[in-house]
Amino acid sequence: MSKISILIVEDELIPAYNLSNFLKRNDYRVVGIANSGEKALEMVEKDRPNIVLMDILLRGNLNGIETARRLQEKSNIAIVYQTAFSDLETKQQAKLAGNYFYIIKPFQFSNLLKILKEAVELKI
Repeated sequence: MSKISILIVEDELIPAYNLSNFLKRNDYRVVGIANSGEKALEMVEKDRPNIVLMDILLRGNLNGIETARRLQEKSNIAIVYQTAFSDLETKQQAKLAGNYFYIIKPFQFSNLLKILKEAVELKI
């Protein structure tokens, strides 16, 4: 099986690059980093990743939940939210956007690997 491809959607550059490097070392293919929902939509269309690792707070006019909603209208892509928002309302909104997994920042990378494995098993 080819490497699982991931698009990182994160508005903070240093955490995004750290995450990218970690994922590459763990045999994932990172297709890119988007810092806005608009850029994420464009990159998903172009690169067709298996998973979108999505922050909820983004630059631009679309937050992560709205971006995920729009992605779900076009495809059945797995969304893994990585966010500091842990309130029930945000989690419910994320769930309604469809096809999602959720990890709270700050997280241990080992926990992220478990969630990514679960997303892959359920989606691919």
